Amino acid sequence: MKTALTYTLLILCIFITACSKDDSEEYVNKPTAQPLDIPPLFAQFIINPVIPIDNPQTLEGIALGKKLFFDPLLSANNTQACATCHSPQNAFSDNSQFSIGIDGILGNRNSMPLFNLAWNYDEKFFWDGRVFSLEHQALVPVEDPVEMHNTWETVISRLQQHPEYPNLFNSAFGDGMITKEKATKALAQFERTLISANSKFDNYLLGEATLTPQETNGLNVFMDETRGDCFHCHGNPNNPLWTDNMFHNNGLDATITDLGLGAVTGDPADNGKFKSPSLRNLAYTAPFMHDGRFATLDDVINHYSEGLQNSPTIDPLMKKVAQGGVQLSTQDKADLKIFLLTLSDASFINNPEFQN
Repeated sequence: MKTALTYTLLILCIFITACSKDDSEEYVNKPTAQPLDIPPLFAQFIINPVIPIDNPQTLEGIALGKKLFFDPLLSANNTQACATCHSPQNAFSDNSQFSIGIDGILGNRNSMPLFNLAWNYDEKFFWDGRVFSLEHQALVPVEDPVEMHNTWETVISRLQQHPEYPNLFNSAFGDGMITKEKATKALAQFERTLISANSKFDNYLLGEATLTPQETNGLNVFMDETRGDCFHCHGNPNNPLWTDNMFHNNGLDATITDLGLGAVTGDPADNGKFKSPSLRNLAYTAPFMHDGRFATLDDVINHYSEGLQNSPTIDPLMKKVAQGGVQLSTQDKADLKIFLLTLSDASFINNPEFQN
């Protein structure tokens, strides 16, 4: 009897000790790995996506990032979310020339579309490349006085007092602390899932669709150095990103007032250079250029055809600037436009995973 009692007390002590240890040490969750679903063409033609070692894709992190992306809580007056200026219906861009911040102030750049961001290999974001990494990019709009005009301290306080966010952060990052770094990591995880790779031209390359004669000629115009000569900055069928993600002065102005990359680097040779956007989803992302000056795709084609403006930093790829542009025929213009529209992906803007 005495032995049994001693044994029972021993087990009870072990149990109490174990419980005390659990109470003194914070329980740490282990998020569920959720690798990106890489499209076949991407796997075939380009290397792996850029995923930071300290921010792997997880089911819980993506869910948290999506909730944050659509939540106006991030703005000072609780009226604007990331999705306000990056609407899913516009391929995560804005159909206005300039987005309006919470104080009614217009920005001076057109809202960039968001897709295939994990394959931006130099990791320079914004039109002028002023921020490195998607995680750091997500820090900026919250505190920009023209955009959300908030402070991260206020945002974190709101998140801490929210009925859902503490648990969501705990699930996504393994502890209950909420920080701006974790918030932007979650936003970056969600944004990396915004993959567009199901256009008609994608399906053509996969042998699942055929091009019309007009679309075929449009592709030829695009690739022909004596006609469209578009491929140097925007890639070719072997580059499913349809951009080089580099910075170019594409002849918009003879006198440069927005310095673009030049304002970031301080190098006058970079004045007027802006990131080449992807040609995907042009059916949904008007207006075009860094300042949204062109309302239609026809306007863009006319610019390269006969509207180029010479300036000290114009890109050497604008080889026919002396003639005003590449001087396309009416038929080639029409066919080029038809081809470019084959790069639009209706399934992307209608994907329920990307909706609020």
